[in-house]
Amino acid sequence: MAPSTSEPHTVRRSRLRAHCAGAGSDAVLVSRPANIRYLTGYAPAGSVLLLGPGEDVLVHLGEPDGGEGGLPEELRVHTLAVPGGDPAVAAASLAAAARAQALAVEEHHLTVARHRALGSAAPALRLADLGRAVEQQRLVKDDEEISCLRIAAEIADQALGELLESILVGRTERHLALELERRLVDHGAEGPAFPTSVGTGPNSGRAGHVPTDRRVEEGDFLSIGLGARYRGYRCEIGRTFVIGSVPDTWQIELYDLVFAAQRAGREALTPGAEYRDVDRAARQILTAAGYGDDLAPWTGHGVGLEIDEDPKLAPAAMGKLDACVPVTVEPGVHLPGRGGVRIDDTLVVRPAADGGPELLTITTKELLAL
Repeated sequence: MAPSTSEPHTVRRSRLRAHCAGAGSDAVLVSRPANIRYLTGYAPAGSVLLLGPGEDVLVHLGEPDGGEGGLPEELRVHTLAVPGGDPAVAAASLAAAARAQALAVEEHHLTVARHRALGSAAPALRLADLGRAVEQQRLVKDDEEISCLRIAAEIADQALGELLESILVGRTERHLALELERRLVDHGAEGPAFPTSVGTGPNSGRAGHVPTDRRVEEGDFLSIGLGARYRGYRCEIGRTFVIGSVPDTWQIELYDLVFAAQRAGREALTPGAEYRDVDRAARQILTAAGYGDDLAPWTGHGVGLEIDEDPKLAPAAMGKLDACVPVTVEPGVHLPGRGGVRIDDTLVVRPAADGGPELLTITTKELLAL
């Protein structure tokens, strides 16, 4: 397969190398799969990425397929000859052989045993903590990344819209979740962005509810959380509906409350806004209505190559939003024994001059009776 060039990935690696050089490390070991993919376009299972000091090397247990278009020409592949070897240990040895003095590693991704093995394999290397430098680099997305998220959102909207046109009463949560995931793939997704959640009746409104064999009944709330993965990028959408009849008063009131909180959170997504202020905008509406004690610990989070990225939109979160950062806004309320409401969108932070936050997931948020 012919090699390819990948300028965005080359620029990302150069930026990381410069960051680490400024901190005194002349080589970098990246082991987190999403970070490897961000820096190279590929993340073969079990591989690690070594940056410098002489060249960039993808260390792998077996020959990687290179994905679409082949591996970048500036990236050398080092395949371990010994079955069961550790690519990270091999990478540390390569760094030492290239006369690196200090190796920055992702301590938050390495086990204690693996960290010790690195030190044993290359005792002359000083190991430094890379921290979350790559994750911080990943916060702001470029146009290509946002395009992938936009397509993922379109796929999720299509799958959800088709399901809502089918007969739902009598079908199980598990069956509906499996059908949604099949529809995602039918429309071009690599797969679901995360395990699809379908909750009915008393299960509705629970964050991350694992589908059961409970069947949809007339008058139920039906809450759905799903997402598509497209070229590695993941989006998220959540909606709540009423099944088969005119909603009860309590359902309308609860839905309107969560909708108001979600709208407040979306409207707070402006460049320069504090993460915790976005959370507060949505949370205070639900707290004022008496639901503050049972809310999720966050109102939203970043999305990208992982479904739960930085930033976290939470009460104690520190930091400010930048333009071109994709996030979710997903408040919800669950009433034990009765059910609840979750509304979840993926948006991209944009300045007011550009029209404000860009909504990627566009399925209606009207309370539909299906």
